[in-house]
Amino acid sequence: MSDTGKGIPDMATQPKRIIEDAVVRKDANPSEKLLDKAFALAFRGLVYAQIWEDPVVDMEGLEITPDSRLMCIASGSCNALSYLTANPASVTAVDLNHAHVALGQLKITAIRHLPNYERFHRFFAHADHKENAEVYQTMIAPHLDSASRAYWEKRDLTGRKRISYFTRGIYRKGLLGNFIGLAHIFARIYKIDLSKVLAAQSLEEQRAVFERELAPVFDKKFIRWLTDQPASLFGLGIPPAQFEHLAGDERMAEVLRRRLEKLACDFEIKDNYFAWQAFGRGYDRSESAPLPPYLQRAHWEAMRERVERLDVLRANMVDWIGARPEASMDRFVLLDAQDWMNNAQLDDLWGRITRASRPGARVLFRTAAEPSLLPGRLDEAILSRWRYLDETSADLTRRDRSSIYGGVHVYELK
Repeated sequence: MSDTGKGIPDMATQPKRIIEDAVVRKDANPSEKLLDKAFALAFRGLVYAQIWEDPVVDMEGLEITPDSRLMCIASGSCNALSYLTANPASVTAVDLNHAHVALGQLKITAIRHLPNYERFHRFFAHADHKENAEVYQTMIAPHLDSASRAYWEKRDLTGRKRISYFTRGIYRKGLLGNFIGLAHIFARIYKIDLSKVLAAQSLEEQRAVFERELAPVFDKKFIRWLTDQPASLFGLGIPPAQFEHLAGDERMAEVLRRRLEKLACDFEIKDNYFAWQAFGRGYDRSESAPLPPYLQRAHWEAMRERVERLDVLRANMVDWIGARPEASMDRFVLLDAQDWMNNAQLDDLWGRITRASRPGARVLFRTAAEPSLLPGRLDEAILSRWRYLDETSADLTRRDRSSIYGGVHVYELK
């Protein structure tokens, strides 16, 4: 793959309706369609500077081998890159969002051309040094494909070039970064000190801080009303259709309280970079800071050696899978995309996955609700060809440090 980016579509010529076509429910009523369109509009820009799924449990569930050909949804490309540490034959990351594709290409180009780990770490882990602007201009931009370069050098609504996010804190930007920032504003309004979570020295201290500082806010009348509005969770990348799955029969405030409790209490802060992003709006800066695998010093040389195996494309996941040769793929990571789908769409997706899969292929995905959504919805003729790894799925769900999802699910082709 060349530095111009093998297979990258011209972002400027892509239809602007590409995301809207994917998320607007055809069978929805007018008010629901209006909400869907509002989400599609919000989703056109940068959403995730960091992907919010745990790549460590992903790799355990996928059991990646040296001949594995893996497809995933790109999002922030953190996990697509991290999967390279498991030494697969290839990784293809697809995404409907041109900002996510540009972010993935930026990371790939930086790995190829930055001179050492220290530069890479300062650019993507700290992501707020003034010198990053010059590093981009002199070391990255000359090798970046034209579409991605155009994205990063375009000015945002503040009049600053988007690449300046890496001089001012990329993890505070995007839809998710802004959502977390708003949550911090509410925390200050309610006199909650989120830094106390990060300062806790044990799980017991973390739980004490949660019970004393965080849990009570979910009983506030305004917070309960606000979180019942589907648009309030657009910042988490949750479309209206998924909002319904996440809430179920409960008030959304109760669901969010439990998910935040897991994030704050179930994993030691020193081991959970998702908690640092949520409560600190960036990665820990200590020498022993928890980081995604691709950002860890121990994996730098492997990243340099294997980055050519990664392709990041702007494409519809279903279309891309459908274009694969029969029995040519081994691993699929669908994130939570199926929460957006109706039964016919699930049948179409899994029919294509089944055709493209080699024996023993694995599919990993997440759901807002706890159970797998496939039984009773996916055509039994397709579902019967797959084995649900229930014990593995339950274990991965329990150990998923990102904590926002109800379930992590793994299926294996019989």
